[in-house]
Amino acid sequence: MPNKRNIALLAALKENLERAHGSFFLVDYQGLSAKETHALRQALKEKGARLFVAKNTLIRIALEELGLPKLDGLSGPSAVVFYQDPVAAAKALQEFAKKNPKGIPQAKGGLLQGQVLSAKDLVALAELPTMDELRAELLGVLQAPMAELVGVLGGVARELVGVLEAYAEKKAA
Repeated sequence: MPNKRNIALLAALKENLERAHGSFFLVDYQGLSAKETHALRQALKEKGARLFVAKNTLIRIALEELGLPKLDGLSGPSAVVFYQDPVAAAKALQEFAKKNPKGIPQAKGGLLQGQVLSAKDLVALAELPTMDELRAELLGVLQAPMAELVGVLGGVARELVGVLEAYAEKKAA
């Protein structure tokens, strides 16, 4: 008979998976102290992500009940990372692992909009620009023609003033 704690954890996990539309990362957090785990949670929270620790069996059951694909990385201690921006969350995980002497947390895989991700895919995601960086780049591209137009129009006005000044000087002489 399942215990009440596992039933509650399974319900919470399924609710989070539904809210995330089946998009999450799996990481191995074994070897982190309580203080380091708290620091990881804070680093993820700053990027709009959350760390959810659950047993692999519960993760497997939740995925199965929601009709999501099975994952190969469900061995050893696992934590699920739910996110708003997958690139920002992947970067936060990778930055934390680089600062940690043990290289933890280690990516195991995950799902991104129903597509199965490997650990290598998570590393590749971390190398992409975030949504905010892409928006800033797009804004710069959109502003460039307007800035050039303003410069051209300003140049015409400066030339006109220069011609009028030259004409005034010639008339005065």
